[in-house]
Amino acid sequence: MLERQQSLALFMEGALDNNFGKMGHGVLRYSPNPIVCVIDSKFAGRSSLEVLGYGPDVPVVADVAAAHQLGAEVLLLGIAPPGGAIPEPWLPVIDCAVREGMSVVNGLHDQLAGRYPGLPMGQWVWDIRREPAGLEVGTAAARHHGNVRILLIGTDMAVGKMTAGLELQAAAQRRGIDAAFVATGQIGITITGSGVPLDAIRVDFAGGAIEREMIRWQAHPWVIVEGQGSLIHPSSTANLPLLRGSCPTHLILCHRAGMTHLTRVPEIAVPRLGAFIRMYEDLGEACGTFPRPETAAVALNTAHLSTEAALAACDAVTAETGLPCVDPVRHGAESLVQIIQTVIIKNR
Repeated sequence: MLERQQSLALFMEGALDNNFGKMGHGVLRYSPNPIVCVIDSKFAGRSSLEVLGYGPDVPVVADVAAAHQLGAEVLLLGIAPPGGAIPEPWLPVIDCAVREGMSVVNGLHDQLAGRYPGLPMGQWVWDIRREPAGLEVGTAAARHHGNVRILLIGTDMAVGKMTAGLELQAAAQRRGIDAAFVATGQIGITITGSGVPLDAIRVDFAGGAIEREMIRWQAHPWVIVEGQGSLIHPSSTANLPLLRGSCPTHLILCHRAGMTHLTRVPEIAVPRLGAFIRMYEDLGEACGTFPRPETAAVALNTAHLSTEAALAACDAVTAETGLPCVDPVRHGAESLVQIIQTVIIKNR
């Protein structure tokens, strides 16, 4: 649906400066599409760089009309509310965008295409969370592939699994490694243009959907798989399909520095990272049924820390786990590439 030259307006009303805006934040940081503006009346008249501290530097406007005047062709819903439903107050905003001739990118569970039948040629609604046709059950076929398969795992939702994966892919490609990225959520799919909307797929076919992507990319020496959720999160069901579908050779643990409890279920404590890693490796191996994945490193989200505190946090994680630890955004992901290459050589 989305052509790479089409310009975007990111609808982030009330969410530009908080974690509910993660869809918009990810698109701002990584999308190859031109971004005309962000819509958030709270910050209208300012810029995204001024509010967030990272680019690109685009204006923040108050409404769709202002975005359309700036030349936006596509309205992208940049907010991820709990449960993934479209709030009723958003519908008049989306209606306005469609009347103005804009297309719509919708990464939420509620489907919008049926609301706008008979759109003119060239105008569309992309409901990302739709189950692909022709899925089959999984067979763990990826375990027979001879490539490196890296799965990003996490202690919680929204700790940086997609970010770490995209940074790792870019760093690997800069080193001349032909690395593919398998997006498994709406943000990654929007950025890369392909992938599996895993939380929209019936559970019986979820592992098979990941397996189909692994087969699609099996000729690439490295395949980096975006993780979803966490094994300890009570609302997360994605991790077993990810493990069985990708049959990873390596894992990278993603964690937010200083986090001791789940963000949205604060009564649930995060276990010691070493024990958490062993749990994933044990489940990946399943008592010797499958090759055991090896955790290569920890990707630590330190966005909320100072430079000095971030380095200290990485050192503390290394001391706790015995694994290299880096913030792939703050410190770059080149060291993660080197770490994985070292592990591969060691295990030959």
